[in-house]
Amino acid sequence: MVNATRVEVRRGKNESAASLIRRFSRRANSLGIVRTMRNRRYYDRVKSKNVEHKRALISLEKREKYNELVKLGKIDPAARTKGRR
Repeated sequence: MVNATRVEVRRGKNESAASLIRRFSRRANSLGIVRTMRNRRYYDRVKSKNVEHKRALISLEKREKYNELVKLGKIDPAARTKGRR
């Protein structure tokens, strides 16, 4: 871990352990430490520009085809959102 961020929390006079842990976790979340650690958990290979460009073109083509089917009335866009959260 090259770029480490240190989070230090000192216990107050009449502070319980639960509130101390809560304060620590809030501070760690605000600094983005939890998110970066979760992202580093698994190695993600960097894709080449060519592969990213091809993927973008494919998704663009799919989106255009979907929009065309909606215009023709073959797909109901309201039905698509029903199964999602």
